[in-house]
Amino acid sequence: MDTALILLQGLMVIGLIAVGVHYKGMAIGLFGAVGVLLFVLLFKIAPGSVPVNAMLIIMAVVTAAGAMQLAGGIDYLVMLAQRVIRRFPRQITYVAPLTTYGFCVGAGTGNIYYSLMPVIYEVSYANKVRPERPLALSATAGQLAITSSPVSAATAAMVGLMAPLGFKITDILAITVPASILAILVAAFVMSRRGKELEEDPEYLARLAAGEIAPPGADAQTKTVTAEGKRSALIFLAGVVFIVCAGIFEALRPMVMSKGKMVEVDLSQLIQITMFTVAALITALCKIKAGDIVKSPLFDSGMVAVVALFGVAWMANTFIAANETVIVGGLGELAKQAPIMIAVALFAVAAITTSQSSATFSIIPIGIALGLAPATLAAMWPAVVGVFLLPTNGAQIATVELDRTGTTRIGAAVINHSFLLPVLLYTVVAVGAGLGLAALR
Repeated sequence: MDTALILLQGLMVIGLIAVGVHYKGMAIGLFGAVGVLLFVLLFKIAPGSVPVNAMLIIMAVVTAAGAMQLAGGIDYLVMLAQRVIRRFPRQITYVAPLTTYGFCVGAGTGNIYYSLMPVIYEVSYANKVRPERPLALSATAGQLAITSSPVSAATAAMVGLMAPLGFKITDILAITVPASILAILVAAFVMSRRGKELEEDPEYLARLAAGEIAPPGADAQTKTVTAEGKRSALIFLAGVVFIVCAGIFEALRPMVMSKGKMVEVDLSQLIQITMFTVAALITALCKIKAGDIVKSPLFDSGMVAVVALFGVAWMANTFIAANETVIVGGLGELAKQAPIMIAVALFAVAAITTSQSSATFSIIPIGIALGLAPATLAAMWPAVVGVFLLPTNGAQIATVELDRTGTTRIGAAVINHSFLLPVLLYTVVAVGAGLGLAALR
């Protein structure tokens, strides 16, 4: 396809995202659907894939979280977290991304972040910490965790590519895990100083003055933790722990008959089943009405995120599917010219395809063909956190919608969003530290 035409299509995608950001909320998804229509009518391009699994996971998790919120579970979790961080409230900026990273490493998917997101927000806001800091760090840490997880799809791809070179999964993780933890600590230090303090942020002050959000601590002063609240939180946490354990231990993944043979239930489906079951148990055991779940703020913001993700990811996938050969091929040629560009290519392909696995399969073989040491390739692999370069991921959209203070945002220029700095810091520090560790082998 003509380069000018690809550029025109790319500008259209960015422009429609910008328009959606301007109108806020689910508008980003609505204008994304407009983009799909334009691709079909003007460019005769077939609609791309819809991120159905991501949408269903968001729906299941926010249903469970909404039920927990109604029962008072959020108040209980906030109370527990506050006990830990009350003396050092800024520590949430460090604790939240490290916790998210650990959970996602265990489960093999960044989708675990959805379960932690409401608690991170409530704790940071109750302690008057700018929510953007721990939320942006944590959402991105969930993606960085993919390269540290022994059970993620991307790791499976990497292990398969490295095995013929005699480089085992333990060798890969020995580089990616310490490099990633260091990257999170450095990014948390930087992000703890990012932006105005919450009580000085103009968008937050405007929302506070308009009565759109209660002052920090207002709920904590008027609400008491009930037995039902504690019970709902424990049920919710039990669901999260089960998902994490199922990601780590294969024996916990249910085996079912499919096409005449026994296979494991897909982890994304297991998350959905578990979270709906959690919502059902909370409804039955914690004295809430199922019909009221849709009225909870968490469910409301989650459904907005589903619509937003539907449209904008559909548009992005349509553009990518039509031009993937040209774009990825060009990046591969660039990497051949300068081996260090493997990291750049991994970052860029992950951003374009929004898939760590796709970037791994596309670029790592080029590095192998160039004769780069396996340890060097493992060191550059965390660059696939570039999946968050553009704000088209479900976790990003859901986070923006959840943060009612307005500190976590997508800027008018699209690329200037709250997750950009964590993405860049994680990439630079993790790759840099990884190369240092590789040199010591």
